[in-house]
Amino acid sequence: MPPSPMIYLASQSPRRLQLLEQWGVRCELLLPDVDEDVESLEAVSPGEAPAAYVQRVTALKLQAALARLRRRGLAQAPVLCADTTVALGRRILGKPQDAAEARAMLADLSGREHRVLTAVAVGKLAGRSTRSWAALSVSRVRFATLSPTQIRRYVATGEPMGKAGAYAIQGLAALWTPRISGSYSGIMGLPASETAQVLAAAGVPLI
Repeated sequence: MPPSPMIYLASQSPRRLQLLEQWGVRCELLLPDVDEDVESLEAVSPGEAPAAYVQRVTALKLQAALARLRRRGLAQAPVLCADTTVALGRRILGKPQDAAEARAMLADLSGREHRVLTAVAVGKLAGRSTRSWAALSVSRVRFATLSPTQIRRYVATGEPMGKAGAYAIQGLAALWTPRISGSYSGIMGLPASETAQVLAAAGVPLI
């Protein structure tokens, strides 16, 4: 089988890179310049629903990445972006700012079911314009009831930091996750089926 075309991954997530490489995708990272304020793209608009939020943020990240590709004059190739959020009802749980916020998030998720939404988008430069394709994965996760001691010990490992909802399903959090429904890789940060769908539309079939 001939090697798959190369794509750019505009994400700092090692989990997304790992998944793409596992699926046989050749990637080069297309990370922000030092003067790019990527964090501001993740601000939640007042009253914004989780699905609308994660799709809007992913689209903004893709626009920024395509502009970055054009600005740097790199070889043209599809660019992939993704964003993941955890939703408890309409409440959006992003990345905790500190250990106290991580503990509070986990206490709220304890013994309850929540949604994990991951949007993925692929874009290509087409002359002065761009083309893009996008998809959304929605999964459900149920946590067991966690004691304050369990939460405190988990946060002390450092694993919750930098993770939406303050946990990593592929890590220690799996120990208290009796049930998931949907895409496991989507909960990790990149849904396999939806990613294959948008990459194929952009001319990068995975198999």
